[in-house]
Amino acid sequence: MTRLYELEMYSITGELIPFSNFRDQALLIVNLASLCGLTTQYEGLCKLHKQGVVKVLGFPCNQFGNQEPGTDEDILKFAKSRYDSNFPIFSKVEVNGENTCELYQWLKSEKADAEGNSDISWNFTKFLVSEDGEVLARFAPGITPDDISTKLEDYL
Repeated sequence: MTRLYELEMYSITGELIPFSNFRDQALLIVNLASLCGLTTQYEGLCKLHKQGVVKVLGFPCNQFGNQEPGTDEDILKFAKSRYDSNFPIFSKVEVNGENTCELYQWLKSEKADAEGNSDISWNFTKFLVSEDGEVLARFAPGITPDDISTKLEDYL
């Protein structure tokens, strides 16, 4: 059994969510930011989540250019009002450094980027996780949800 399903994290509304809830589902895990040039990817993430092939899980992070400075309440309000976000969003996390959350410690240990670096380089880095909890792919921030949608069949 992978460590993924042993994790629990807080949703953006404060509910403790066990990752065992996501067993047998393909996941696309992404670090989010509200003030980034890539923030428009929210639209594609919502579309991808709605298609149902993968469940999108969003993790706000303020470690890149101070582009997610708000509270969880601010982030949720932004995601709902601007993009009518339909995928689960979790409480703000750190994805690099000594305070990296357990989920990102695990993701980074499972799949480095194309250059072999484990650290997250920017907002909207995406990890594709199979139904059985295996990290299948890591996508750079510039790879859009639409790009990923066309490749899902190859992975799943």
